[in-house]
Amino acid sequence: MSNNQNSQYVYDAAGPASAAARPASKVAKRRAPLLPVIAISAGLSAVISGGTAVAVLGLSSVQDTVIVNNADSVNWVTAVAKKASNSVATISVSDSSGDAGTGSGIVLTSDGYILTNTHVVTLEGATAKPTIDVKTADGTVYSATVVGTDPTNDLAVVKIRPLTKLVAATFANSDKLNVGDNVVAIGAPLGLDATVTSGIISALNRTIQVANSAPSGGSGGGLKFLNGSGSGSGAISITVIQTDAAINPGNSGGALLNDKGQVIGVNSAIATANSSGSTGAQSGSIGVGFSIPGNTAWRIADEIIKSGKASHAMLGAYISDAVTGASSGFSTGAKVESLMANGPAAKAGLKKGDVVTEFNGKAVTSATDLTADVRSEAPGSTVTLTVLRAGSQIKVTVTLGNAVNLK
Repeated sequence: MSNNQNSQYVYDAAGPASAAARPASKVAKRRAPLLPVIAISAGLSAVISGGTAVAVLGLSSVQDTVIVNNADSVNWVTAVAKKASNSVATISVSDSSGDAGTGSGIVLTSDGYILTNTHVVTLEGATAKPTIDVKTADGTVYSATVVGTDPTNDLAVVKIRPLTKLVAATFANSDKLNVGDNVVAIGAPLGLDATVTSGIISALNRTIQVANSAPSGGSGGGLKFLNGSGSGSGAISITVIQTDAAINPGNSGGALLNDKGQVIGVNSAIATANSSGSTGAQSGSIGVGFSIPGNTAWRIADEIIKSGKASHAMLGAYISDAVTGASSGFSTGAKVESLMANGPAAKAGLKKGDVVTEFNGKAVTSATDLTADVRSEAPGSTVTLTVLRAGSQIKVTVTLGNAVNLK
């Protein structure tokens, strides 16, 4: 783990603020029962939010999971929930050892492709041979198979064979988000499916380190990993959306939505305050949750559906934190320690000692930041780096390579 300001976000490791990022899934030795949801169908064409009419479009005829007792007194959160709840599913996972857990998923296609987290389908790396059931919004339970996983971005796709067409979620451009935007999270916290919470985007371009959820047992059970097998160790760096919408264990894989009911992120992790008396125990939301940006999730999901695996870019540079000040230890960029011969960085003109401070206009304050930014891109992408070299600031354009070529 690199020594930087985000180091407190490693799973199960307390940081400077006694906070740790943990998967927002629920794992227990015995399967937790899924509580029934009482639902009624209510018509809702528009609500008023800040004086603006918010249209609720694309509602389906499937069972409604959002209760509206008074259609004359609703708000924008109700509108978002009405539009999007039918596109969120509850996922139950177990293995032969008796471990079990619940998470959430986002419906990608009407014929049953569903997006979730790798740590949901592998029980946080505990199994490569999961038994998976999916409960859709109408209450029907289906067996599911794993199409593929991407532990590098903690994403996975599962497939069911629905009896009727599902309501596919719509995605927005997550590169257009602003801090302060209103958001809604929908998922199954603590097994309570169809739960809706609201808040704002509290930070963007946050980088966290989380445990690699690829099981060490390899690629059995239909699980497909980037390099053909699971590692089960180490940490991965991911760029995330930070939100204060309440996210709890079981929300993993569920949707983070904008005020139009479009997916902008996949809920993945929460920061928790460690209790001195409960080693390894998960507490609930403390108002700091993390979601994988929708643009990254959509690209990875599309690749998994088409080929069973996802691709990731590489820079071809070995980097470390550029630390300023011996007492503070603040990291101010990613320092190039060495270059891969004939790699993308070397070909673009990066040099040993360069400090990367921006990636496509986004601030880079650590090696973790740059690693996450690069791995979220597709191989062959062209990116612009802002680099400090010998006291001068320059721009370097790099065409990224393919991470599988690191072997």
